[in-house]
Amino acid sequence: MTMEKYVRIIAGTFVLISVALAVWVSPWWLVWTTLVGVNLVQSAFTSWCLVEKILKKFGVKSSCGPQ
Repeated sequence: MTMEKYVRIIAGTFVLISVALAVWVSPWWLVWTTLVGVNLVQSAFTSWCLVEKILKKFGVKSSCGPQ
């Protein structure tokens, strides 16, 4: 699997978990959902994503070639 797919899976999982926690625990968990969204938008403009750096350290390859 490529890095891009991992990033999408991780972001989607974080959103789903935070929405579930907001429903069952506290609406304040929606702050986490907001931060995930802000990070996705930020990474679209800057091409920098912390999750990508972490995945690179684990040896996950990007479909875009070496970076």
